[in-house]
Amino acid sequence: MLNLISFQLSPLAGLGQIGMLLALAFALAGLWLSVLGGLKSDPRATEAARRSVWAVFTFVSLATLALLAALLRDDFSVRYVAEHSMTTSPTWVKISSLWGALEGSILLWTWLLSGYAFILSLTLRRDALRPWALGTMFFSLLFFVGVVAGVASPFTPLSEAVAQGQGPNPALQNHWMMAVHPVLLYLGFVGLSVPFAYAVAALITGRLSDHWLSVTRRWTLMAWVFLTAAIVAGGWWSYETLGWGGYWAWDPVENASFIPWLLTTAFLHSIQIQEKRHLLRGWNIWLIVLAYASTVLGTFLNRSGIVQSVHAFAGGPVGPVFLGFLAALLVGGVALSAWRTPKLRDLGEPPAPVSREGAFLAGNWLFLVFSVMVLLGTLFPVIVEAVTGRKNSIGAPFFDAFAVPLGLGLLLLMGVGPLLPWRRADGESLLRALRLPGGAGVLAALIAFLLGVRSAGVLLTTALCAYNLAGLAGLTLRAARQRGNFPALLSEQPRRYGAYLAHVGLVVVALGLAYSGGYKRSAETTLNLGQNKQVLGETLRLEGLRNITHPYGSSAVAQISIDGVAYAPRMNVYAQAADTTFPTPAVRYSPLGDTYLVTTAFDPQGQWASIRLIESPLVSWIWVGTLIIVLGAGITLVVPARPAARKLGGAVAAD
Repeated sequence: MLNLISFQLSPLAGLGQIGMLLALAFALAGLWLSVLGGLKSDPRATEAARRSVWAVFTFVSLATLALLAALLRDDFSVRYVAEHSMTTSPTWVKISSLWGALEGSILLWTWLLSGYAFILSLTLRRDALRPWALGTMFFSLLFFVGVVAGVASPFTPLSEAVAQGQGPNPALQNHWMMAVHPVLLYLGFVGLSVPFAYAVAALITGRLSDHWLSVTRRWTLMAWVFLTAAIVAGGWWSYETLGWGGYWAWDPVENASFIPWLLTTAFLHSIQIQEKRHLLRGWNIWLIVLAYASTVLGTFLNRSGIVQSVHAFAGGPVGPVFLGFLAALLVGGVALSAWRTPKLRDLGEPPAPVSREGAFLAGNWLFLVFSVMVLLGTLFPVIVEAVTGRKNSIGAPFFDAFAVPLGLGLLLLMGVGPLLPWRRADGESLLRALRLPGGAGVLAALIAFLLGVRSAGVLLTTALCAYNLAGLAGLTLRAARQRGNFPALLSEQPRRYGAYLAHVGLVVVALGLAYSGGYKRSAETTLNLGQNKQVLGETLRLEGLRNITHPYGSSAVAQISIDGVAYAPRMNVYAQAADTTFPTPAVRYSPLGDTYLVTTAFDPQGQWASIRLIESPLVSWIWVGTLIIVLGAGITLVVPARPAARKLGGAVAAD
């Protein structure tokens, strides 16, 4: 009856709601069939469960298309459209409104999860893990589909359609990156559901050898790539939109995306120890369980309203539901791990401290400590407020106090790990391996010092980055001499050299973070029309002010020249938030540093403007370094290894 009423009030809302209810029915059936197939070893039940995935994906896709059609057609008989879209919004803003509010964002998450499950159903091997991996995916699907079909439905119809919608959040339409960043983030978060599903399947079946790792490595790496790109894309959005000249502020929602990245990075390194030395079985299980659980924690923080953030959604009814799902994941993981404790014990000897696996394990501990400290800093104000009723906050100094030394420690281990052999290295061979990288690091720090760098942290970062690059270059050149050419290396060992390239990208990002954070300069001033003024050694001149009217608002554009180069920073006003201005800085990108100009106030008569000038060295290296990381990871995912790789000492694992 309810769906019939929905159809009468809004056909698209009714179609979407029916699609989600049918998806819920097939998700429930698929979970039951998967468990039946696993318990009875019944391939027919497992095959029926596999086909149920296709039905879930079909019906969730139908619902998603219904909401997208309602947004594009300005169907204000749908409450979600009326509250989060408007007729005058550009098309790209209407599309991004699909995930610009709580209910739509969970629908997008659900659709991507069903898409991952669909792809998994096409690639599953016919083994004992198959039904349980499907069942675990159905467990997640059942939760998310149920949330969209019930407590957070975007398909609620209005009894009377309105003529004009309220419009999207202005902060989310102030830059096109909001059409990219959330999708990348969800692809990363949801992508971790597949390795999690295989980890649960391995625990249930007791098949805890290396098989489940080899199946899920590519899935995990793909999710990690999306997470990396999403985090940096979010930083770029902040840099281009908020007008503060920065890209990371240890915001609770930023932290919620960073924790899964840290845990997934640790997992990608520690699985190599299990593949090569058959160690860390329990460690790897727990890393991927915690990584997936942390994505649910991030979703809870983002959508419960308990943290204040420019990225967070307003509080809604989904907070307790997500908290319950998070508890179920953690309790289930603990119970399964306790049940399989005898099978999770390592049979070999512990890793030697001076060995490749020793370096990887030390790096894992740093990643784990890093993630725990970020989690504590993020949740501490929430806990204090819940206990005492007083609002509290933890700022950047707390996070920087541990992030800088831990980051430097990871750079050190990242450079030494590939230089060490598996099992054990003697002191003499270690010193010989470190001679060239260490010398390069000292030389780079000396050059930076002579060029005026005095910050100890920046000098140390410079040294460690040069040490990493020299070590990777030495390994690559030595292998190229043995093979005769570099292209042969890349085609025969794409995992190894793709990982090397990703490490180069991380080095470039580290340099961008160190120099832009350590040597950013900022100054504020007020310019009168036609006046020249010296700011940070630059000559600024206000040439004029003009207003531009858009269908969805207006922009005040300041025409300013800096040493003769024209800049046009804007202050935007949107129709749905007429009393608030949103800046659009003018940025001149340069390999050595950006010049960043933002308007903070202006005279409506066009006689003056207050501006902030920021100069940040090497900021662009962060964006370029991320592209290099994605390229390196893409090589390991896409380029198939030629059989000749087995002749090069055997090891083809990514370093």
